[in-house]
Amino acid sequence: MGLTGGIGSGKSAAAACFRDLGINVVDADWAARVVVEPGQPALAGIAEHFGADVLRDTGALDRARLRALIFDNPAERAWLEGLLHPLIREEIVRALDASESAYAILESPLLIESGQTALVDRVCVMDLPEALQLQRASARDGNDPEQIRKIMAAQLSREARLEKADDVLDNSGELTDLKSQVETLHQHYLQLAG
Repeated sequence: MGLTGGIGSGKSAAAACFRDLGINVVDADWAARVVVEPGQPALAGIAEHFGADVLRDTGALDRARLRALIFDNPAERAWLEGLLHPLIREEIVRALDASESAYAILESPLLIESGQTALVDRVCVMDLPEALQLQRASARDGNDPEQIRKIMAAQLSREARLEKADDVLDNSGELTDLKSQVETLHQHYLQLAG
C-alpha cells in the first residue's frame, strides 16, 4: 500500500500509526538519503553536476543548498530526479521485498509523481487544507513560508492527488482522529491482504 501527501500533510504521523499496528513501513525519504550517502555514486554525480558547494565539510550532501538550487530551476530538478529516482526505486523494492508484516506501506511524498504507484496495490492520500499544510510544514521545519510554498508548488496539487487516491486519511483534526482512521484502514488492508 502506498501512503502519500504533500509536505506537512502528516505522512510521518500516519506511518507511525501503521508501525504501532505492526506494519512494516518503507520510507522513500529514507531510501533517498541512503542513495546519496558519502561514498555512493549518486553523491559524486550530484557534486560533479552542481559543484562542491552542495557538499558539507563532512562530505555529506547539503540538502538545504541543493533544495534551493533545484526548486528555483525545473530543468535542474528534472536532472536530479533522473539520476536519483531509479536508484531510490531499487532501494525501496529491496526493503518492500524484505517486509514480513501482513502488508507493507510505502511512505512517499512523490509516490504518484515518481511512478512509485507501480510498486503498490493501493494509494492512500493524506489530505488537509493547504493553509493548514503550509502552517504545519513551516512550524515543523522552521522554514520560511515562501520556501514551503515553492515546495508545495513543485509537488502534485491536492486535487490531483485526491483523484489518484483509493483511500484518504483526513488529517485536518487531532492525532487521535488520525489514529482512529488508520486503525479502520488497517482492518480494511488486513482483509485485502488475506
